[in-house]
Amino acid sequence: MGNEQNNNQAPEQDINQLLKVRREKLSALQEAGKDPFKITKYNQTHHTDEVKSLYEEHEAKLLEGRVKPSVEGLDEAAAREVINNDYNERRAIMDASPINVSIAGRMMFKRVMGKASFCNIQDLKGNIQVYVARDVIGEDSYADFKKSDIGDIYGITGFAFRTKTGEISVHADSMTLLSKSLQILPEKFHGLTDTDTRYRQRYVDLIMNADSKDTFVKRSKMISAIRRYLDTKGFMEVETPMLVANAGGAAARPFETHFNALDEDLRLRISLELYLKRLIVGGLERVYEIGRVFRNEGLDTRHNPEFTLMELYQAYTDYHGMMDLTERLFRHVAEKVLGTTKIVYKDVEMDLSKPFERITMVDAVKKYAGVDWKQIHTLEEARAKADELKVEYEPFHTKGDILCAIFDEYAEEHLVQPTFLMDHPIEVSPLTKKKPDDPEYVERFEFYMNGWEMANAYSELNDPVDQRERFAAQEIKLAQGDEEANHTDEDFLEAMETGMPPLGGIGYGIDRMIMLFTGAEAIRDVLLFPTLRSVKTGSEGAAAETAAENAAPGQSVAMPFEDAVTEPIDFSNVQVEPLFEDYVDFETFSKSDFRVVKVLACEAVPKSKKLLKFTLNDGTSSQRVILSGIHEYYEPEELVGKTCVAITNLPPRKMMGIDSEGMLISATHSENGEEKLHLLMLDPHIPAGAKLY
Repeated sequence: MGNEQNNNQAPEQDINQLLKVRREKLSALQEAGKDPFKITKYNQTHHTDEVKSLYEEHEAKLLEGRVKPSVEGLDEAAAREVINNDYNERRAIMDASPINVSIAGRMMFKRVMGKASFCNIQDLKGNIQVYVARDVIGEDSYADFKKSDIGDIYGITGFAFRTKTGEISVHADSMTLLSKSLQILPEKFHGLTDTDTRYRQRYVDLIMNADSKDTFVKRSKMISAIRRYLDTKGFMEVETPMLVANAGGAAARPFETHFNALDEDLRLRISLELYLKRLIVGGLERVYEIGRVFRNEGLDTRHNPEFTLMELYQAYTDYHGMMDLTERLFRHVAEKVLGTTKIVYKDVEMDLSKPFERITMVDAVKKYAGVDWKQIHTLEEARAKADELKVEYEPFHTKGDILCAIFDEYAEEHLVQPTFLMDHPIEVSPLTKKKPDDPEYVERFEFYMNGWEMANAYSELNDPVDQRERFAAQEIKLAQGDEEANHTDEDFLEAMETGMPPLGGIGYGIDRMIMLFTGAEAIRDVLLFPTLRSVKTGSEGAAAETAAENAAPGQSVAMPFEDAVTEPIDFSNVQVEPLFEDYVDFETFSKSDFRVVKVLACEAVPKSKKLLKFTLNDGTSSQRVILSGIHEYYEPEELVGKTCVAITNLPPRKMMGIDSEGMLISATHSENGEEKLHLLMLDPHIPAGAKLY
């Protein structure tokens, strides 16, 4: 056992030693007057992809008409000689007219072979092999290069050539160490696969994962393409406040803060809408903003509390004009960034070249839920239909709210191809114009692709009297407990009373659009620095580290599991349910299959304030989905990767249209009259599928 424990500790000891060696190398360079951190700039003339393309063009021109020699009928030695002679002749022609380059980047690979070595340099555009010869760069530089580490950043001058194996490379004339890497990169073959580390250390993710870098390059190009397209259509980009007294324009809970200088409570904006509309009143007929908005809600694969939203408003048009603009914009961005109008996401192809489908919410519910909403006339009838369809709703929900809930449950997932969902109920659209021929509905659409809402647009309300009545209805909802209802914004109403022209407006979720265009599975994959739970620091972490450092060789140190108890807990105000008096026979109990499960993914169930959807590894070849009503106690992101307990042999139960295949085990109690819940979590060393007895 002692040897096994020593072996387990060896990797950490080796890493510490390697880190120490790197710092010693830096100290030696500094003592020798070669401190890389004193270099202020480097003349980079080419990126690696440019070197390769330039060489190929130059080679095609200089070697035009040259035919590859035939080695047919020759023995191996003779064939090798013919091939070598041809290579040398080609090299002589190319080297007589060299392409001189100066590249800079991170060294990702190194192979030292006596007097000549190879390394690989990675920059923004790709990577290229570099041939390093002692007789060319000099003995001192070559000795320094041999001591270099993976991750060091170099500037290299030289000329491009093609090796005998056919790889375009750079023949180094000089090498300059520009930055010494004091940390160790993940091993190249496996790369960086731990998702939490990828998000927390995005810089390492960008170094190690070419796909991740490509995603963020595409993100930048997409936003640029959007701006260029809107510029050609006469739109003006503007900036509006992030800190606001009244966070309106959307149904969401805001973040709140306090501004000390004014002694005033403020909120982070949840929308861009109300300020942009003020600008329309002011005569700026076409405006848009791309910026961060903040919503104090949960995290899951498609939601982050701060995200990038684009809203635009155009005077003298309606929601049909917004549909036309959206269709052309999405098509334009796809062509410019992806080079195609066909987007494939998880093997599902979506075609932007065809006219986008347009369907009303009432027709969608009829098509996919089999409900003719035109026959539903009262709130009681709406509730009865929702009960029949097993669709959840809140006591304060109106008839229109219930229509939306049924759509979300039964129809949303079917809107895979580009689709405009039109004409929403007035109760869920407080800033939208009523349909002239049917005042229970408004001129609004949501744009869907892949079953996701991609954009939301209106024929904007410009009647200040109607707007005040809508705000009053929202205040009633707020008083009934709807935390996402809007407050009345008197300043905005005053702007409307000044006179607002008819207009169309739309909001685009930029992050979700980028997910779709890049194939990303989670919103965090398209945010450079997504919101994460803070890493715990302080006395508990320090104590654990000290214990590990002071451990004797071969001694195993018990580290804290999850949130270890470090101080007494007061249970004096806790109440628990009485124990059951009735016995359960052993045979019945033994049929319950309690298994250890690993949480692979967790997300909030749309339109449900309570339910979380867990995707679980239960030790079998297939994944298990269980829904649990614990969102009040946990955010989805904090449960990913946890080891839990579930009953796995319960019959599937449909919840919010999703089959729940079992039950996760939690512990509940009351404390000072408030219900508390703890999801049962186990030591992560226990494997998925382990049976509990």
